Amino acid sequence: MSGIMGFLFLLSGIFVVLIVVGVFWSIKSGQFDDLEGPAERILMDEDDPLLPTRRLSSKDE
Repeated sequence: MSGIMGFLFLLSGIFVVLIVVGVFWSIKSGQFDDLEGPAERILMDEDDPLLPTRRLSSKDE
């Protein structure tokens, strides 16, 4: 086997290991916990007074 073929096999093995490590890291860090939340959040009205992120100002009270 030539040197270039060995290097390509080594490089492809490193890429496979990096992909597997990346998938396990994303699962462990919670990237797949809430798949619907961000998609539905864009449909929410920002000036809805029932949303917990909206703070009442002095004129709203």
